[in-house]
Amino acid sequence: MAFAVISSSAVHSSSLSHSLDQSKAANFGAFQPLDRLHSPTTAVNFSRRSWSVKPLNAEPKRNDSIVSAATTASAPADVIEKVEVEDYEKLAKELENASPLEIMDKALEKFGNDIAIAFSGAEDVALIEYARLTGRPFRVFSLDTGRLNPETYRFFDEVEKHYGIRIEYMFPDAAEVQDLVRQKGLFSFYEDGHQKCCGVRKVRPLRRVLKGLRAWITGQRKDQSPGTRSEIPLVQVDPVFEGLDGGIGSLVKWNPVANADGNSIWNFLRAMNVPVNSLHAKGYISIGCEPCTRAVLPGQHEREGRWWWEDAKAKECGLHKGNIKEENVNGSGSVNGGIQPNGSTGHADLFNTNSVVKLSRRGIENLLKLEKRNEAWVVVLYAPWCRFCQAMEDSYVELSEKLAGSGVKVAKFRADGDDKAFAQQELQLGSFPTLLLFPKHSPRPIKYPSEKRDVDSLLAFVNALLL
Repeated sequence: MAFAVISSSAVHSSSLSHSLDQSKAANFGAFQPLDRLHSPTTAVNFSRRSWSVKPLNAEPKRNDSIVSAATTASAPADVIEKVEVEDYEKLAKELENASPLEIMDKALEKFGNDIAIAFSGAEDVALIEYARLTGRPFRVFSLDTGRLNPETYRFFDEVEKHYGIRIEYMFPDAAEVQDLVRQKGLFSFYEDGHQKCCGVRKVRPLRRVLKGLRAWITGQRKDQSPGTRSEIPLVQVDPVFEGLDGGIGSLVKWNPVANADGNSIWNFLRAMNVPVNSLHAKGYISIGCEPCTRAVLPGQHEREGRWWWEDAKAKECGLHKGNIKEENVNGSGSVNGGIQPNGSTGHADLFNTNSVVKLSRRGIENLLKLEKRNEAWVVVLYAPWCRFCQAMEDSYVELSEKLAGSGVKVAKFRADGDDKAFAQQELQLGSFPTLLLFPKHSPRPIKYPSEKRDVDSLLAFVNALLL
């Protein structure tokens, strides 16, 4: 997609201010911080043009702050009356092998004071550190939903002091929050999903922020969410939100760490001695609002700590709604967890072993109807595309082998596609995978309540109810 942009004549020279300790640099790749204030020596050869997104034939505009105070000020630039077209799809391909530091530098160079970093109070503090290393002025904003953890608020204060900045906080509309709570209660999201609450507390405040910008920077990574972030580009025209000039296409979205993984981000944070949220030391990886965030166990994906009562594949609050593909949305436009018809996903089936019985729809219906069974059954409700089901495969197969000859049958039932509604209504399906135990002398199955999916935990559940 192409856009008209205004090019400035400001020439940017970069220099080496200090060298990193070699043992630290080895953890995240060799690069040198940039300091443009004290040395004319050029250390990095970046583009020397600065850009701002602008629709064709629009009048020039300038935004001085998102709210009353900006974190930093950008030096004024002489505007050349020359309009150039930027192809961001092409730029994303050109940056594919660039480091997060190079991408951050490019973003700040192009947009100056019209771009800001979105900071959630988690490991995306790496974005602020990368921005500092460029030596350029930068701005940071954060959404205060009113329901963050106390540790996150203390972390905000620590980050401001560490970097000598003021975070530009945005808050939800008080009247909208009041109406939401009076109508639905404080914890309605546990019953009917988080979209309404996130819409009031996060999405609408973000929309107000972005209307004052021409670009924003996020900490999205491809490895963060199995169904929604695996294909995010390094830079893109924002498919959902509007920027300062208004209209679709008026805002650019930068994702400098899209190609990085969690381990490399944490190696970088440790090497640079960056402050981090104390919740990370308690097992929290992905951090959001307090009621909707919890610690994860070893081996669990980081997004399992967010909205754990919902389907795992489409865990987005609405800030990055553009990541959700059409097949993840039902006819009414609401997220359905990426359900696809049986057999159409292209993913190999799971739990393929002689010790695991494959149940058809009729088979599990018959199992439900029996008030007394000759044997107890353990059944996993799964979807082959679900990353968490895939991660559980080895432990579930091992469970079936341990229970062989014990009088307990181990089975699987694929519960996505056309069978999902049935599974939700009759089999207590909340998210994938769901594990059920059908006792011999009880008509109703018992749902496994824990997120622990190692074989010892699964076996303890079975033994506790059957022995």
